[in-house]
Amino acid sequence: MKTSDSLNKRVVIVYWKNRPENPFEVFSSLKNFCISYSEYNYNTLSNYLSKDKIAYENAIVRVERKEVYLRPKADMASARKIIPVVRRVALKEAEDYVHDVNYWLSKTPFERLSAAAFIVRQSLGKGRVLDKTKMVRKKLKA
Repeated sequence: MKTSDSLNKRVVIVYWKNRPENPFEVFSSLKNFCISYSEYNYNTLSNYLSKDKIAYENAIVRVERKEVYLRPKADMASARKIIPVVRRVALKEAEDYVHDVNYWLSKTPFERLSAAAFIVRQSLGKGRVLDKTKMVRKKLKA
């Protein structure tokens, strides 16, 4: 049963049983596979794969044709929905500063300092450094 979504595009998937690393290869056509591996006859494989669409298999390799789907399948596309997570509140009533303070107080001083350094690095351009002549260093109490 062919669907209009597949548009009859097929690839040849080759599974090499004796290759532990990269056992799969994908070819755009059976002809390309047979040219790459001359020990396999195109006519034999073509006849085998076209009858009942059964994969060719021996002790070394398994060769099969599979359809390429260019669009999502119709029944699965409607099942997935993206639901946004939004909190709508007036700006005056948001009180985000309370949440922010509680969040940063739950972090260690080292994590707070690392986050501040990360923000500074993001704001500086490439090759630029922070002017530290105006910084005051204080020891943090742990």
